[in-house]
Amino acid sequence: MKLIRFGEEGFEKPGVIYEGKWWDVSKYFDDYNEFFFENGGLSVLEDMVAGKWEFIVPIKENVRLGCPVARPSKLVCIGLNYVDHAKQTGAAIPAEPVIFIKSTTALCGPYDNIIIPRDSQKTDTEVELAVVIGQRASYVEEAQALNYIAGYMLHNNVSERAFQYERGGTWDKGKGCDTFAPMGPYMVTKDEIANVNNLRLWLSLNGKTMQDGTTANLIFKTPYLISYISRFMTLLPGDIISTGTPAGVGPGMNPPVYLKPGDVVELRIDGLGSSWQNVVAYKGHSR
Repeated sequence: MKLIRFGEEGFEKPGVIYEGKWWDVSKYFDDYNEFFFENGGLSVLEDMVAGKWEFIVPIKENVRLGCPVARPSKLVCIGLNYVDHAKQTGAAIPAEPVIFIKSTTALCGPYDNIIIPRDSQKTDTEVELAVVIGQRASYVEEAQALNYIAGYMLHNNVSERAFQYERGGTWDKGKGCDTFAPMGPYMVTKDEIANVNNLRLWLSLNGKTMQDGTTANLIFKTPYLISYISRFMTLLPGDIISTGTPAGVGPGMNPPVYLKPGDVVELRIDGLGSSWQNVVAYKGHSR
């Protein structure tokens, strides 16, 4: 089952893709948020679409898609979680997961524009597997971690490298700008992904492949990440974990490659769909 949220920014409604068709379920659910996941919403939704409820209405074509999950309490990201990425950036292989938090105001739809922030010179892009938490998780054992997953999404983890590395402090200031987390096109429930540790993921810039990897090369796999992160913070239903990116990031190129207005980024993960974003210059607070 694939969950979508559709409509204008800030006014998205919940929908579902079932048997190749798009359906509006906003009559029955307010949104795909913490309350939905915590109160068995996925099971109810599955029963509804399997029963082909006559009151579910189709969604019109050419509608905008938003982030498949309504703004979560947090978006937790893992840095340097592929060996080839760590080597490309000249970093040591981490002994433990590198954790940083990405602002939830960075979330946007899979086909929304990426806005280069004011004063940016080094905006970069990364394809990542995102995991959606389905129930409250605190001190989770690794062997039980998969039980806490609602589903998976495609994530473009956009970064501003000068903000991240050259402005002092933590990485967060280079990760949380508006539009820096295009997510989707949909959340795929975990039952549809046979092996989350064997998914190809790639990203192209203006038609040229920049990243081409597989989640088989994750240093820290998804169950371990859930267990590890839950030692330091409680993960709430609807929270997102972004698991890291393979080699091919802009600073590792010779010469380095950064986004500029007019660029087009396209990315995909097997089973999780594809997305693309146009890159535009900052022109004020409105997206």
